[in-house]
Amino acid sequence: MPERRTVALVTLGCARNEVDSEELAGRLEADGWQLVEDASDADVAVVNTCGFVEAAKKDSVDALLEANDLKGHGRTQAVVAVGCMAERYGKDLAEALPEADGVLGFDDYADISDRLQTILNGGIHAAHTPRDRRKLLPISPAERQESATSVALPGHGPSDLPEGVAPASGPRAPLRRRLDGSPVASVKLASGCDRRCSFCAIPSFRGSFISRRPSDVLNETRWLAEQGVKEIMLVSENNTSYGKDLGDIRLLESLLPELAETDGIERVRVSYLQPAEMRPGLIDVLTSTPKVAPYFDLSFQHSAPDVLRAMRRFGDTDRFLELLDTIRSKAPEAGVRSNFIVGFPGESEADLAELERFLQHARLDAIGVFGYSDEEGTEAATYDGKLDEDVVAERLARVSRLAEQLVSQRAEERLGETLHVLVESVDPDEGVYGRAAHQAPETDGQVLLTSGEGLAVGRMVEAKVVGTEGVDLVAEPLAGSSGCAEEAGR
Repeated sequence: MPERRTVALVTLGCARNEVDSEELAGRLEADGWQLVEDASDADVAVVNTCGFVEAAKKDSVDALLEANDLKGHGRTQAVVAVGCMAERYGKDLAEALPEADGVLGFDDYADISDRLQTILNGGIHAAHTPRDRRKLLPISPAERQESATSVALPGHGPSDLPEGVAPASGPRAPLRRRLDGSPVASVKLASGCDRRCSFCAIPSFRGSFISRRPSDVLNETRWLAEQGVKEIMLVSENNTSYGKDLGDIRLLESLLPELAETDGIERVRVSYLQPAEMRPGLIDVLTSTPKVAPYFDLSFQHSAPDVLRAMRRFGDTDRFLELLDTIRSKAPEAGVRSNFIVGFPGESEADLAELERFLQHARLDAIGVFGYSDEEGTEAATYDGKLDEDVVAERLARVSRLAEQLVSQRAEERLGETLHVLVESVDPDEGVYGRAAHQAPETDGQVLLTSGEGLAVGRMVEAKVVGTEGVDLVAEPLAGSSGCAEEAGR
């Protein structure tokens, strides 16, 4: 019997990319490929790239070059780029980075096995020509679902799984193969974005907004629960738009309680919410539904009105603070995080001071701060009033220092709170770490539990906050809240 072909998936960027990688893994495994963790053990290393900002693109290039260095020193014979950077630049990336043996776009995902086999055999698969993916679906959201079957939508996957990819019993899920044993998994709620923020290129290479059907989201969640997942995080470019192309903009409000009732799921989290699209009904569901985290990942980006208008966004400091007051009036313990851009073209000292005023009153649990840089193909790249790089760097450092102080203060406010902590790692030397409802994976802080007796990964523990370490919390498990490995693995 011939030795099985091996492939490793290296994932960069956001949680949406992680879902896409698991779809690719499912497709490859179904076609006979053996998945390995280490690229040095793979015949083909597939790098799922990020194409959002310059720093992320540099990380993607570095990962491709690192994988290329393995060729000739081990098993690795080919390195292939997929993901947003590959989709966005296509032939240009292939020409600029000859170390990549293939540059595949989203349209290649359905035939990923054949593409990799061709490259492994020494053949050439031409890098795709980038196109504006917003033009692939109708302008009217109501007409998009009928056209969706003819457009590649990574992470939406088919529902007719080959045998062996999903459990023989239980509902069939979109084609997916888990790449780690984490008790947390992302579920794609939608793809694309209809907003036209002047600094963002994502809609051009991810396409127009299109929702997944609720039945697909529910089936995938049930399947993940069968794999031992305890928390699901709903991801997309804009979760507050979910359902608008299915005829019901309030569909998320009815879907969340159904997801929370899934056997085995302990927590449902929603990421990436647009402040301008927040509805009273959605706030109510997020703050009052058992097992739905009162967690608000709000994309503020700035709070000075003039800067927000230049960004093609809406709101201001006072309206944003009113939104936060509404949320906390319903759930005082609610977690809130956001990202901000400083140094945007035309940003004045007064604008920056207005942002600082917002931050000082917002009591955010996690804050990401980024310095503006031009993104190719965006409206903002054509703006006048660009700030010098050293000014942007100074403002970035200034607001980052403030953010660090503020999230530490917010953590201290949680002293004495009782949290439900999902255990994510247990190490005899490093201790037991997990996350509470106000902490999302990768982007926010974490909780160190003072005792790990009887605890295992996947256990939900009730604990009282007794200390802080910057944005992170230290919590003591309450009597009777510790569990066992059998409970965690159910």
